[in-house]
Amino acid sequence: MGGVERLVHGLELRLLNASFGGHNLTLQTHIIQALAFKLNCNFTGLSLSSAAVEKVPQEGYTVTCVFWKERASKHQWGAWSPEGCRTERPTPSQVLCRCNHLTYFAVLMQISQAPIPAELLAPLTYISLVGCSISIVASLLTVLLHVQARKQSDSVTRIHMNLHASVLLLNIAFLLSPVLATPPVPGAACVALAATLHYALLSCLTWMAIEGFNLYLLLGRVYNIYIRRYVLKLCAVGWGVPAFLVLLLLAIKSSVYGPCRIQLSDSQGNSTGFKTMSMCWVQSPWVHRVLVMGYGGLTSLFNLVVLAWALRVLNKLRAQEKAAGTRACRDAVTVLGLTVLLGTTWALAFFSFSVFLLPQLFLFTIFNSLYGFFLFLWFCSQRCRSEAEAEAEMEVFTSSQMVQ
Repeated sequence: MGGVERLVHGLELRLLNASFGGHNLTLQTHIIQALAFKLNCNFTGLSLSSAAVEKVPQEGYTVTCVFWKERASKHQWGAWSPEGCRTERPTPSQVLCRCNHLTYFAVLMQISQAPIPAELLAPLTYISLVGCSISIVASLLTVLLHVQARKQSDSVTRIHMNLHASVLLLNIAFLLSPVLATPPVPGAACVALAATLHYALLSCLTWMAIEGFNLYLLLGRVYNIYIRRYVLKLCAVGWGVPAFLVLLLLAIKSSVYGPCRIQLSDSQGNSTGFKTMSMCWVQSPWVHRVLVMGYGGLTSLFNLVVLAWALRVLNKLRAQEKAAGTRACRDAVTVLGLTVLLGTTWALAFFSFSVFLLPQLFLFTIFNSLYGFFLFLWFCSQRCRSEAEAEAEMEVFTSSQMVQ
């Protein structure tokens, strides 16, 4: 046992915190399992070729990739586990180990760098997968419905559609992110996807702020607004500003994007260096603080201020126009619902610390992975309301014609 312990200790000293630039590491070794110990190494794939495997008869022999799981049971200090790992045999003498890279939606805007419990990764991942998939379908349906009735659309509807487009891009890029963080995908592809994901998030946040700005103009000008090429100018801001920021980062230092690893912790709260979550995302801490959290904080704060101001304005309108009290009340509900969907839930990102971390992870993941679906419900309710008002006006017109 002393020789094995010295071997493992030597491996830890040589590989601890090591970083390998390539996507595959080929090792000729007789002791493959020794590499699966708790090592905080940064390599995305591990291809093992062993002379011992070549000498073993192929009939009835199974090779399985495993990792060392600490405290696997109360009676053992650890055990080998195949959980989340897939074994491939490119040739009869080679074994290729691939382990799942799970991720969750709240990681996009997470302040705390503390490891999250490993047992929560799977449920958070499944919630993100289901929520983003539903949002993708809902956003596509909304865009298709808009295209079908394009002649009847106004500037407000076009702004909504741009927001849906940014949400659609965000959800698709997020679902692809952990896939492209695994080998044999080239590193350049992961960098490109990370930049796309960052661009989609910034665009989504920008269109949220544009929704708040448009709401301010609608109420401030008492429902009458005309600005030359208004939607085109908003598109230049909503899509152009995020593109400029991301391209500027790529030009200055493209390494700010790439495979991002987030450590997990076991049930005792200890960091588990051997089990991490990987995705293509922002690697630079200062970029994440400034152009993710800072950007998101400004948009959320702006929308909250607009919400408070809009409710105050609508309250005054309801007091002045007694006959139109029903409409003013309905407008208040409309403003509240729209602004909550376009900013309030994203403010949960700023509670990802201390005792708030775990509840925030689930709340943020649930609400914001389903963000596109909530917008779809909003779009449907607004469309039904417009159709009902049109039918009511038609009935009034028909009645007046019959009286005449």
